Amino acid sequence: MKYNVKHRQIYLIFLFVLVFISCKQNNRPDVSHIKIDIKIERFDKELSASRNKNLTQVNAELSKKYGFFYDDYIHKMVGAQDYTGDYVISGLFKDPAYNDLTKEVDSVFPNLSVQEAGLTETFKYIKYYYPKAKIPKFISFVSGFSYQVPVGDNYIGIGLDMFLGKNSKFYKGIVESVPMYMSKRFTPENIVPRAAETFAHEELFPEPDANRTLLSKMIFQGKILYFLDQVLPESITDTTKIGYTANQLGWTQNFESDIWAYFLENNLLYETDYHKIQVYLSDGPFTPGLGENRESAPKLGVWTGWQIVRKYMKENPKVTLQELMVENDAQKILNQSKYKPKRK
Repeated sequence: MKYNVKHRQIYLIFLFVLVFISCKQNNRPDVSHIKIDIKIERFDKELSASRNKNLTQVNAELSKKYGFFYDDYIHKMVGAQDYTGDYVISGLFKDPAYNDLTKEVDSVFPNLSVQEAGLTETFKYIKYYYPKAKIPKFISFVSGFSYQVPVGDNYIGIGLDMFLGKNSKFYKGIVESVPMYMSKRFTPENIVPRAAETFAHEELFPEPDANRTLLSKMIFQGKILYFLDQVLPESITDTTKIGYTANQLGWTQNFESDIWAYFLENNLLYETDYHKIQVYLSDGPFTPGLGENRESAPKLGVWTGWQIVRKYMKENPKVTLQELMVENDAQKILNQSKYKPKRK
């Protein structure tokens, strides 16, 4: 009897887990019928494999295959407008630093199957909500830390040298141009959310010119992050979405009411001076004026906007994602969110 009870308990626990997972997954729409299979074109590997070939011919072949991306790569990312492709490629192959970097990229990214699966899932959800959205080509490359996720004519680039992992030896050598608080987020796990975020900003939801106040910019950025909540794989954490460390996210959650009080007491919500409001929207190691010993999280306006939008959608369950994204009345979203965080 004891044996049977024990196994029955195990069975019930197993059943509960299955039901829990099923319920969690059912919160999202079924996108299994959407036929998308994203493959990242490995321009970086193709370029490296051309090392011992005729560069004039290589230039012609790559130009034909990659079109606008190749033109941008040669004339904007690693070269200059008046340089020829074979001249730029020759210079790259002769550069020891570039060669060392490509070897590191190859070792970290022998393939991009994980990222391709993440992008495929993400863009299935994007297609579900926005059927007319045109899915771009995804092209990986190495630019010597010049570009992370550039957008061009029908392509999104993925600069693999800017996703090598926070402990990459290369990032310690470029701290003057890329500070450590930024390069700590240069991890493989960031490829999918950064690509999705870039697509949302550049292709789906460009910021309205009318957004002048801090509140309007907070809500706009909050809507972008809420959009990412709906389309990114559920395994991607809030810290990765917004680019916080676990400590920074914990700080914002612990001091949410104080952050909101700071905005209200300093009459910041309707401030339009760019220099005054940008400090609450821009990236950095912390937000000046809040917290002690520089322990506050950066871009607290963005984070707060995200919480307001989440609360708005919770309070207004009939509002669809599409309706949210076209709603440009920031005051309406704030009022109807009933956002009043309590001190913890």
